[in-house]
Amino acid sequence: MIGSRAIRIGTRGSALALWQANRVRALLEACGHAVTLATIATTGDRIQTRPLAAVGGKGLFLKEIEDALLAGTIDVAVHSLKDVPAELPRGLALAAMLEREDPRDALVSRDRVPLADLGSGARIGTTSLRRACQLRARRPDLRVEPLRGNVDTRLRKVQRGDVDAAVLALAGLRRLGLESEVAEIFSLEDSLPAIGQGTIAIETRSADATLCAPLDHAPTSTCARAERAVLAALGGDCFVPIAAHARLDGARDLRLDGLIGAPDGSRLARASTDGPADRPEEAGRALADRLLAAGGREILAALRAL
Repeated sequence: MIGSRAIRIGTRGSALALWQANRVRALLEACGHAVTLATIATTGDRIQTRPLAAVGGKGLFLKEIEDALLAGTIDVAVHSLKDVPAELPRGLALAAMLEREDPRDALVSRDRVPLADLGSGARIGTTSLRRACQLRARRPDLRVEPLRGNVDTRLRKVQRGDVDAAVLALAGLRRLGLESEVAEIFSLEDSLPAIGQGTIAIETRSADATLCAPLDHAPTSTCARAERAVLAALGGDCFVPIAAHARLDGARDLRLDGLIGAPDGSRLARASTDGPADRPEEAGRALADRLLAAGGREILAALRAL
């Protein structure tokens, strides 16, 4: 238990991760807590030359931080929710979600050229299978290439011509004051977001979960629970192009859209569902069933047979 000592926040060391951790720090300090910050290098940060799917998936951005939580050397971990696997280690809990930023994807390109104006054969960078399959479905003439690195690194790679364009989360660009770099913001129909995209998640030991409860934004948490239920039901991981986006329609109703895609963009299974906002996991599981029935089962079977 934390008691009266300062709360120790653990975070990755990228500019975006530090922005998010400092945001949580400021909120905890406003609640009267003393807070310190610890930067932790993760396996995902150290391995920059290989696709995430080849080295273990997005969970590699969390392992060392979660190990520090379990060891008691930090008390709070701050993550981008889209990086958090559906299943947490025993003894840990997602204690709060901050209010969601815009979850859409954004295109950055040299001279701010939008997607429709990129020439045939243009190279567009992303390590996300979800983004890649939707890009290939829209523009099969483009070359989608792996692009690792933090936000600043990826922007530099675009500007120096390693690729002609890249797709990043709009939320991260906004948080870093880089929205002026955006050539185009994709609609939710053209690029359905990653599960949890735009949401800052706070993870603690289960026994300390109430510590951050005052920071929780209930509408965001409701939507996050629905989206993560889709992920859990489908067994989603870094190897499968899965997307889901939940939104509240009034105070009582939840709308949920989802997608399962073939990596080459040749098949996209889409589905939507509505449900009561007080049962978000139920809506998530219902959407997963609809996605499987819409062709997702065959896509997943083909992927897992590889």
